[in-house]
Amino acid sequence: MAQHTKTVYIGKVPVGGGNPITVQSMTNTKTSETKATVKQILELERGGCDIVRVAVPDEYAARSLPEIKKEVSVPVVADIHFDYRLALLVVEMGADSLRINPGNIGSLDRLEQVVKAAKRKGIPIRIGVNAGSLERDILERYKTPSADAMVESALRNVITLERLGFYDIKISLKSSDVKTTIRAYRTIADKTEYPLHLGVTEAGTFVSGTVKSAVGIGSLLAEGVGDTIRVSLTDHPLREVEVGKEILRCLGLCKKGVEIVSCPTCGRCEVDIIELAKRVKDAAREIHKPIKIAIMGCAVNGPGEAREADIGIAGGKGKGIIFKNGKIIKRVEEQKLLDALLEEIDKY
Repeated sequence: MAQHTKTVYIGKVPVGGGNPITVQSMTNTKTSETKATVKQILELERGGCDIVRVAVPDEYAARSLPEIKKEVSVPVVADIHFDYRLALLVVEMGADSLRINPGNIGSLDRLEQVVKAAKRKGIPIRIGVNAGSLERDILERYKTPSADAMVESALRNVITLERLGFYDIKISLKSSDVKTTIRAYRTIADKTEYPLHLGVTEAGTFVSGTVKSAVGIGSLLAEGVGDTIRVSLTDHPLREVEVGKEILRCLGLCKKGVEIVSCPTCGRCEVDIIELAKRVKDAAREIHKPIKIAIMGCAVNGPGEAREADIGIAGGKGKGIIFKNGKIIKRVEEQKLLDALLEEIDKY
């Protein structure tokens, strides 16, 4: 059963409350280098990213926000650590949301100033709890950054914000350990109705990070827990978006974009299906209309799988058959397969 959460708005994008689950990423450019940051955000937008976060380590980064926001369409979240003055500044500079760890933002008086500023501008705050940055007293009591320790930290910070009259809150509880992450989110889902931002932090390079994120985020989403996600990869941010969208798609939680069904190859394959699948994926990267494409290498499973797709091919010896909505529409030589398939995709 899906967790019931309230809705908060990041810019014009609703998060929680049964709204579609959003995919986030974070730029890896210097935020103060506005041209590079805008270029990367626009690339993420084209890739289907719903919300983008930028690091704000100094005043130069904070004062770059207005120029960045003029050039992009997606909401921009400012990531703040330690310096409450930067949080106050990015609120004035037009950030659509704040990501802070209230435990490291300073005294209660300083936190109250940040909360009042966010409330005045009507922007939400994400309480971002990471296993590696728990409050000292909590870590001493639990001896380890356990799921229960993370939950206690998050709820402590929620109570603090609520006492300051602030309720426009999202929560994340991230660990690099998948099981700890899953336990933490499962536990807090029963204790709050604030929307949850899912992620496995410091998940690693593309392969290991994708697997960790798919297991951690996917397990929770399959249980109805989670409202927005970020896949953390040591890679280009666009790949985070690709993986995030694929996790949602395979759970039936996203109908946008291209779903590619392709065979794993074997000794029966008579066409270069690996290269063909890669080139189709690259060519279809920016298609957001829902479409299922099948790329199959032989006659064993090929025709059946291809017929289930909107558009598909089944390979033969140096040639292939193109299907559309279950019907054969043409037979082409192997060297013409890609162009013929892309032509049909464009028509679709």
